[in-house]
Amino acid sequence: MAGPAVEPFATLVVGSLPRPAWIRELIEERKHGGLDAGEADALLDDAVPSAIRLQERAGLDFVSDGEWRRESYVKVFSDAVAGFKPDLIKPPAGSTGAAYPAVVAPLRQERPIALAEAEFLRDHTQRRVLVAVPSPYTIARRMWSPEHSTGAYPTREAFLEACIPILNGELRRLAKAGVDALQLDDPWLALLVDPVYRERAGIADIEHEIDLAITGVNGAVEGVDHPFISVHLCHAHGNRRHSTRGPYHLIIGALARMQVQRLAMEFATPDAGGIDVLRDFPNDKVLGLGVIDHTDVHVESPATVVARAEAALQYVPRERLTLNPDCGFAPSSINPMDLDEAFLKLRALCAGARLLRAKYGVAA
Repeated sequence: MAGPAVEPFATLVVGSLPRPAWIRELIEERKHGGLDAGEADALLDDAVPSAIRLQERAGLDFVSDGEWRRESYVKVFSDAVAGFKPDLIKPPAGSTGAAYPAVVAPLRQERPIALAEAEFLRDHTQRRVLVAVPSPYTIARRMWSPEHSTGAYPTREAFLEACIPILNGELRRLAKAGVDALQLDDPWLALLVDPVYRERAGIADIEHEIDLAITGVNGAVEGVDHPFISVHLCHAHGNRRHSTRGPYHLIIGALARMQVQRLAMEFATPDAGGIDVLRDFPNDKVLGLGVIDHTDVHVESPATVVARAEAALQYVPRERLTLNPDCGFAPSSINPMDLDEAFLKLRALCAGARLLRAKYGVAA
């Protein structure tokens, strides 16, 4: 694999920003038919540039569109691909999470997944741009149900295989459109480190699940001509609470088998279990180090960002270190996080990166 396609201490988002209340309301109204897609798109075309400007003002090297058009980072797939029925997979009792679609018929792509978002973003900024789509494994864990899906795909594995060519085609389109950083979101791989989650999900064979995730990623990126593809891993979250916790030791060795250039990983939160696991970080990949805890209301200082980065420098050289928040600030539109807080955290991230570049003699 070629060397890093990005400079040391480059700053990136993971994808999503908190949506203002009126945009959360718009997305719900669009979902339930109170607003047609054309009207919603027109309103969002006016709103999304402000999400881009926020990131530019914070100082980020790579910006997203805040994912303000999406109901969720996973549902963006089912929004573009026929074969799903909405809201069949209910959240656990007592949870504040959202219901999810289940696959109920063979997949048939109706439109590109993120291409229109990417083209709008590219046309509204001079910064480098990042666009994320969900990984095959995360889609398969989130939207295949033994209760609803076996008529279309008898196993979760069969559903995952059906997702791969659709995502591969999308990544090819995004690469051709000039997206600077492509990303596959795969939090459900990271969830495997938590024994409580594995028991709840009925997972006994961890290696089989890891193999599925790697098969999904490598199938999605096969033949994609692009120098900077990331996989994002985290413990998933909603309303400032993680779904799981625990260090990455169970999966870190397998990550070297992913045919991508960068791994963006959650490390700022104590729920990620500490930085020592980076002893086994793949030596041919760039680390996207999570230095901002999006679940903590406290806004980090630039000095905190520097300290977290320097802890990782014990294991990963600066030539292979980039900086990002632990996760997107609002992977689901219903997540009620604060937009001003997100701006202040991103500004601290970028100020910390400037301090690191000055200290280690890295050109801005």
